Amino acid sequence: MTETAAPNAPAIRRLPEALINRIAAGEVVERPASALKEIVENAVDAGALRIAVKLTDGGLTAFEVTDDGCAMEPQEMALALERHATSKLPHEDIEQVATLGFRGEALPSIASVARFTLESRPRGAQQGWRKIVDHGDLVEDGPAALPPGTRVRVEQLFARIPARRKFLRTARSEYAACLDVVRRLAMARPEVGFTLDHIAKGSERRVLAVQPGESATTRIAQIVARELETNGVEIELERPGENGTIRLTGLAGLPTYNRGVADHQYLFVNGRPVKDRLLTGAVRGAYSDMLARDRHAVLALFLDLPPEDVDVNVHPAKTEVRFRDSQAVRGFIVSGLRQALATGDRRSAQAPDAGAMGRWQREGQAQPGRSEPEAALASIFQGRDWSAGSSAGSAYVRDAGQGWNGPAADAPAGLAETAQPLPQDAAQYPLGIARGQVAETYIVAEASDGLVLVDQHAAHERLVLERLKAAGAGDAVKRSQAMLIPEVVELDEPQCDRLEDAAPQLAELGLAIERFGPGAMLVRALPHALAKANPEKLLIDIADDLAKNDAPLLLGEKLDLVLGTMACHHSVRAGRVLSVAEMNALLREMEATPRSGQCNHGRPTWVKLSMDDVEKLFGRH
Repeated sequence: MTETAAPNAPAIRRLPEALINRIAAGEVVERPASALKEIVENAVDAGALRIAVKLTDGGLTAFEVTDDGCAMEPQEMALALERHATSKLPHEDIEQVATLGFRGEALPSIASVARFTLESRPRGAQQGWRKIVDHGDLVEDGPAALPPGTRVRVEQLFARIPARRKFLRTARSEYAACLDVVRRLAMARPEVGFTLDHIAKGSERRVLAVQPGESATTRIAQIVARELETNGVEIELERPGENGTIRLTGLAGLPTYNRGVADHQYLFVNGRPVKDRLLTGAVRGAYSDMLARDRHAVLALFLDLPPEDVDVNVHPAKTEVRFRDSQAVRGFIVSGLRQALATGDRRSAQAPDAGAMGRWQREGQAQPGRSEPEAALASIFQGRDWSAGSSAGSAYVRDAGQGWNGPAADAPAGLAETAQPLPQDAAQYPLGIARGQVAETYIVAEASDGLVLVDQHAAHERLVLERLKAAGAGDAVKRSQAMLIPEVVELDEPQCDRLEDAAPQLAELGLAIERFGPGAMLVRALPHALAKANPEKLLIDIADDLAKNDAPLLLGEKLDLVLGTMACHHSVRAGRVLSVAEMNALLREMEATPRSGQCNHGRPTWVKLSMDDVEKLFGRH
């Protein structure tokens, strides 16, 4: 048999600088938003107090960043356009980095794939200086007129790299990504003022303007949603650590103030915006028994810890971090969030839905079929419904003062005169005194500052759940039930590694597992509440959950679901007539119970109409 010689392999060679920069740009510059992020971070690191961003066509045509921070001399500008040249690591101690940027790759990488204009003028200098690099070639180097500070303009991104250009999305999508970058950095630095202007189809508009020196809470509410300030709780927690203090601050929305997607969760580590699975998993764990799985919390959290306890050099775009003690960090966030929510979670989302308020009917506006007040009540409580025309319809009202139950048209004369007045100590009762029951589903109460509506089933469901937890039912649900014959579950090796690492945590939840060779796990016991579960499917789901969230959240959620189901079956149902004493007892227990402001699925258990709202319904304002 004739042997053929192996083909000669290409010789190893040093790549040219231009190609090196283009390869680096592939890691750093994915789209206009990623280039914009690097340049705005440079402005923040330069100590700017005001940063102005201007986009053209979502950054596809051009974008410009102007700041008033410390600027650069011409020779420094030349260095800044070389790879791995930076002023942010003076002592070569990358573990102690405190700036947003530190690698010195961004500017030369961007300049290699776009037309890049850099202008800078230090304070006290007679003039500024301009350098223009067109896709890696220096085409202009000379004086420039500009105020003290730095201005960077990026045009024609990927214009000479069609293979990269065709992967960019529409101007609208790229604009949304750029806006998200600026919003996150503006939240991270409330001491800095930001403006963002967008030019599209020939017209320019200002889409963001925040002033320097705002409080963190004001900045968060202004950027995320103004309602968050009244529908959230402030976070301010500290814990001593091995290398220094760990702090958690921010603003967390009440569970009733939630969204269908998780794009309103803003997370920061040492002032750096991050998208980290451990942190998002910790948030999900903190809200686990207060939100349905398809609903997501609204919040902005700032975690500050010693630099040596976190590695920020693990991702090209610096959007992910690695913690030295990830489980301690996760536990701190979960317990901190739950502790903060426990101080404000008796509240519901405060403002009734504007659309629901608009559906309250006035005289002469009645609609056939389902009444408008029914629709208003149902939408206020986010989906509660009942059958129109049944005995639970709005034609039946129970009056707490008289104990009367019957059609509203047959109400006894003089009812208003005989109703009991508010007691003198009514201010002690935030949820007021029961006045009636509507549709055998909603309790109507009068408080000193308005009208309170309570969803009796949702409220009692939460109360029963909290009672079950306090009575140790949660521990009973998690109690292990040994399998008669331990079951071997075959998985791939990485899945087994994740499950083995999480075995102590899973054991606390009642699931006893151990390694059984490279590609299998042995299941010895299941949680009592999941004794009939399929061990193989359960372990696969938990392994996937660990890969996604770096924590066994799924098993805890399954056990919480069991408790929630128990609470649902033992709670007062909609359609049950309550006595006056029962209604008031429910209100008093709600005032004393943690998390009573929302049901187990994150819907509000009560809403309050202020007297101003009531008077508006009657045209008094």
